[in-house]
Parts: sequence; structure tokens; C-alpha cells
Amino acid sequence: MTATSLPSSLIPTLPGHHYTDPVIFGLEQSRIFENMWFCAVRSADLPNPGSFQSVQIGRESVLVVRGRDGQLRAFLNICRHRGAKLCTEDTGEVKRAFQCPYHAWTYGLDGKLVAAPNLTKMPDIDRTEYGLVNVHLREWLGYAWVCLADEPPSFEDDVLGAVTERLGTLEAIDSYEIEDLAVGKRIRYDVKANWKLIVENFMECYHCATIHPELTEVLPEFADGYAAQYYVGHGAEFGDEIKGFTVDGSEGFDKLPGVSDDQDRRYYAITIKPQVFINLVPDHIIFHRMYPLASDRTIVECDWLYSKEVVASGKDVSRSVELFHRVNVQDFDACERCQPAMNSRAYTRGGVLVPSEHHIGAFHDWVTAKIGN
Repeated sequence: MTATSLPSSLIPTLPGHHYTDPVIFGLEQSRIFENMWFCAVRSADLPNPGSFQSVQIGRESVLVVRGRDGQLRAFLNICRHRGAKLCTEDTGEVKRAFQCPYHAWTYGLDGKLVAAPNLTKMPDIDRTEYGLVNVHLREWLGYAWVCLADEPPSFEDDVLGAVTERLGTLEAIDSYEIEDLAVGKRIRYDVKANWKLIVENFMECYHCATIHPELTEVLPEFADGYAAQYYVGHGAEFGDEIKGFTVDGSEGFDKLPGVSDDQDRRYYAITIKPQVFINLVPDHIIFHRMYPLASDRTIVECDWLYSKEVVASGKDVSRSVELFHRVNVQDFDACERCQPAMNSRAYTRGGVLVPSEHHIGAFHDWVTAKIGN
């Protein structure tokens, strides 16, 4: 059945090979992940001068480091001499500089070349020109967002604009004061599925009644199949007997100070393309970052963010963590069930989207426009 002959209730998905073809994934790496703002690390994870974290973004390893002036900077994790990977550790701390383990070229925390064997005999070398390659960095919501493009797209349009488009106003997320929260729990998921399957899953709730019994107990309207993201500014309301966003509906913590009465007892979900999901509830935030590594493998890091007082006091956050951890596992299991079928002849031309999923079609259009395929 062709797309033009589909019933009006259905629209087509992407063809199956868009989720398995290494060539298409390569285009997504170069034209999406390496050209857009990418949420790399939580700023507070790099507390001291010399604290660093290396992050895989598209085909590049990116080094995010706290400078001696307290500012975060990002560089390609490549020595300018012979191309050796500068830092092989995922995270760590250096005292004053990074030294390449191959030929000992050494770079300051600002990326400048500060030393190398026999460097004094090469006075014509510009130490800034032969320093580490800079990557654009912007901090927002307590995270470092980086962009590898020579001329990055507008952060205001692509990132802040996605929040405004979803919530109606940027002020709606400002009230949660996410940059002032602390990580109460972080879980890293290694998902054997294409990144687009994960985005599509997060954007819809047609599956919620089937695989999310705990979530639909807390948010009864999700059982009807319409996701919170389907309506601009809409937040799914807690059930009448639900006291908090917890696995058993029991009471959570005091709502965050800036959360308004209109936002209380509501859940808001936001997708910031290409790899961030933000979940807002009155007393905490669930913040997802995706790191697509292959056409069939995606790392997802999920932070549960609470007030600093809650985290410092050692209060038990397990009931709120467990709710969305179960949601994550249920979702990722579903994506992993779909991934092998993307190569099936039954999915050569793709599948279909029902009316409550039609907004996913705009995501598909966006992806194909970006990669030109």
C-alpha cells in the first residue's frame, strides 16, 4: 500500500532502512549531531579547574573542561601534532594541562599549546594556532551545550525555541530553576536501538496504556493515548488520589519554589532535537541526554534533579526515581523489540502513524530535510 492510498487516519513512517543503514546514520552524524547544539555534560560534574569529561558527538570525541578562570570550554579531543586522542579517559581531573601520551605535546586548560619536546627550537610555531580546536559552548539549565559547526545555528531558535513551542513561553521552564538543582540519581542505559525510535517513543503515548501501568496510574489521561506533547502548553494532570510523582503515587517532596499553582500536580514533557528530553514535575526534573553511537545503539543518560536541600539531606528519592526508571526500561525494551524488525521485508516501506501520533510525522520530515534524503 502506497502512502497516497493510505486511509486518511494514517500517515506513513520513515522506511525501515532509515533505522539500520550505516550510510544514513553517517549523514545524521555529520548533518545533525555535528551541526546542531548538543547537550554534552552537567556543568556541576566539572567542579574544579582541570575537571574534564570526554563526550562522543557524532564522529568526534569532544573534551569539555573547567578552566583556571572557572569557565567551561570545549575542544576536539585530538592532538594537533599527529592526531592522537588526547584524553582516553571518559572523565577525570588534571592539575594544569593536558599532555598527549604519544609525543608529549602539552596544552593548557584554555587549549593553547604550552609545551612540546624541542618546542623552543621551533620559534615559528604559533602556540594558539596549533592549540586544540575550539568547539562552541553555551551553558543553560545547568548543562553545557556544545556545537561542532563552524557557524552554529541560533541557540535561541533551536533550543530555547523548542521549549517555547512546547510550553507556550520560555518563562514556563524558568520557574523550575533547573540550573540550581542537584543530581539525586543518574542512570546510564545502553539501548540497542536507533536514536529515532527512542525519540518517536518519547513523543507519543499511544503505547502508554499497554506498557506503562505505573505511569498511567499517576497520569490517568495518558491511558487515552494522547501524549502531553500533543498540545501546546498542556501538562498531564495527576490522578485525584495521587499525592506525588512516585512509583506508588505516595507523597514526594515540597514543590520547587518557583513552580506556580497552575504547574502544580502536572507533568510536562519537552523534546529538544536532536537528543534531549526534559520531564517537569512539581518537585523534581527528569533530564535525558541521548548519545547515538551506531545505527542500532544509543546511550541514554538520565538525571533525576532535586533541590540541593533534598540531595544534601540524604532524603530517600528512590520512589520518584523508580517511577521513571520503570518507564525508561519499558520504553527502551519496546524500542529494542522494534529495532530488529526495521530490516524486515514487512517494514521495507515503513509503518503507519495513527492520529494521536501524527505529530511524529513532523519529526520525520525534519530528519529527512536535515540529511537531504
